[in-house]
Amino acid sequence: MEKSTKELDRSHEDSLEVGSLHPTEGEVTHHIRAFQKVIYDYYENHGRIFPWRETDNPYHILVSEVMLQQTQTERVLQKYEAFIKRFPDFASLATASLQKVLEAWSGLGYNRRAINLKKTAEIVVEQFHAILPSNPTVLMTFPGIGRTTACAIAAFAFHEPVCFIETNIRTVFIHFFFQDKNTVTDSDIMPLVEKALDRSNPREWYYALMDYGVMLKKRYRNLNKKSAHYQRQSPFEGSNRQVRGRILEVLVKNQCIPVSELMRMLGLDCETVEKNLLNLEKEGFIKRKDDAITIG
Repeated sequence: MEKSTKELDRSHEDSLEVGSLHPTEGEVTHHIRAFQKVIYDYYENHGRIFPWRETDNPYHILVSEVMLQQTQTERVLQKYEAFIKRFPDFASLATASLQKVLEAWSGLGYNRRAINLKKTAEIVVEQFHAILPSNPTVLMTFPGIGRTTACAIAAFAFHEPVCFIETNIRTVFIHFFFQDKNTVTDSDIMPLVEKALDRSNPREWYYALMDYGVMLKKRYRNLNKKSAHYQRQSPFEGSNRQVRGRILEVLVKNQCIPVSELMRMLGLDCETVEKNLLNLEKEGFIKRKDDAITIG
């Protein structure tokens, strides 16, 4: 009979608490191999299926990784394939109007990612002949792409054996190796990430780690609070982020609108709207001419 995920996990917890044992190099190797087996066993039976996992098209994976920044997979699933269908490659995204891109992005939030994605497409077309570079250092020069996203693209699109940590990966290593420690830094975790990496198949290994991390988060609450990098997300309701989203939502539906009409439609005080309009203009989202506003 197949073991449950809970049985698989608990059967190895004692032997995998490396952080509390101060083991020798040989013991670490043994623990890492046992750890890899637990992760791959779980993935074999419970791995999640997503459309971006069915391809190694660099453009498709770039789009998915940018969408997945700070957004749950369920919401990305609702938008990813429609976005790819509307903008199937770097050239189509680079030449599209920002209004069309924001229209396709609507509902994902963090709209700055949409403009960064479009700018990245423009750079790739103009400077790299529409071919996405595989080097994470180069990818990090593109707008909105930090080290984690760059390494994820390198691993998933190009099968590069790079080392990176994101929230689900962090959860897994904290759970197995740092159960006795309350403040865990990524510098504590990274040596174990490097030792555990399946260099022959980094793509599947990271998918497996992430899926195990998702399962752990459902089973145990607040594991990532043990991370020194943990930050509670600020409330969305009533935030400037919500106001910006509402402004862009109105502008996507109305190509050009007077400021006074925008104020009326939003029903917010003038100071709040003006502050957010100013920021949106600085970031290239909107343009103002006289009393009218359009998507930039």
